[in-house]
Amino acid sequence: MEGLLLTQSSAPIVGQISWLLGHLMNGIFSVLSNVFHIENIGICIIIFTVIIYTLLLPLTYKQQKASRLTVVMNPELRRIQNKYKNKKDQASMMKMQEETKMVYEKYGTSMMGGCSMLLIQLPILWGLFYVIRSIPAYVQGIKDVYMPLVEQLLSTDGGQKAMEAIGKTSAIAMDPSRYDFSKANTMVDALYKFQESSWNTLADKLPDLESVIRSTQESLVHLNSFLGINIAETPMNLLMNSLKTGAIVTAILALSIPVISGLTQYISMKLMPTATPTDNESSDNTMANSMNATMKIMPLFSVVMCFTFPSGIGLYWIASAVVRMIQQLAVNKYLSKIS
Repeated sequence: MEGLLLTQSSAPIVGQISWLLGHLMNGIFSVLSNVFHIENIGICIIIFTVIIYTLLLPLTYKQQKASRLTVVMNPELRRIQNKYKNKKDQASMMKMQEETKMVYEKYGTSMMGGCSMLLIQLPILWGLFYVIRSIPAYVQGIKDVYMPLVEQLLSTDGGQKAMEAIGKTSAIAMDPSRYDFSKANTMVDALYKFQESSWNTLADKLPDLESVIRSTQESLVHLNSFLGINIAETPMNLLMNSLKTGAIVTAILALSIPVISGLTQYISMKLMPTATPTDNESSDNTMANSMNATMKIMPLFSVVMCFTFPSGIGLYWIASAVVRMIQQLAVNKYLSKIS
């Protein structure tokens, strides 16, 4: 089969959204390259994230408004729940549902108000993630950097076998039994996941192609370098290599990506309106406890995942969290001024 990253997704909705967002990312790279002579994936990711979350601002506003209304409504909703707590007959259940509906109508919202906004955003955010994860699939200028080497590998005896052998390694995780390395897309997919050791191994296996291998590697370092780190490599790999070579600054930068990602995710979630039970209300409120658990787990999950994903994903998570924080502060300030 062809490389998963460069093969167009057949998933409904998300695949189409990724295709559309991919054109935006390609346009950003083209403008930066042709107009400003800047070719850097990290900068493209940041600009791309800012544009997308700016376009999502109306949905963000509606979601935060619904969350804020929920905070205001919760005392009334909990009083209704307590009122019918021990009543399980059908008449009481219908009465509770009716009174709950009246509270939502009173505040001009619905039970699915916040959820519906989130459900609308989820496919967009998933599509955004796939674009960031699969840059060469959507940015022609990046794919073109790989193509001279790919053409040489496909036309050189032993080129495909060398790539298949490297594909079996844990760093690439593209077993030839599942991936067709006779396809250019598969080659690009594999090369996109290359680490420094992978490049060295390829050069050792194909000494006749060492010049084009090294020139491609240097071009990609230039494209992927952001604040002194290669965003195509995982923070874990960057950390291990820098500790071996004694590059303390690189180690600190590699470690900072997951840490900052988790921290910004936590702050962003803290800025979301949440209900805090009062002394007169149930202290074991299920929704509040669930939200508190999520606020603790999600940032930690972000830290763990950042170590194993390319650093570009971590950069995207940080940029998106920062943009969300700014938007949330602005929306919260606006909402605090209205009834």
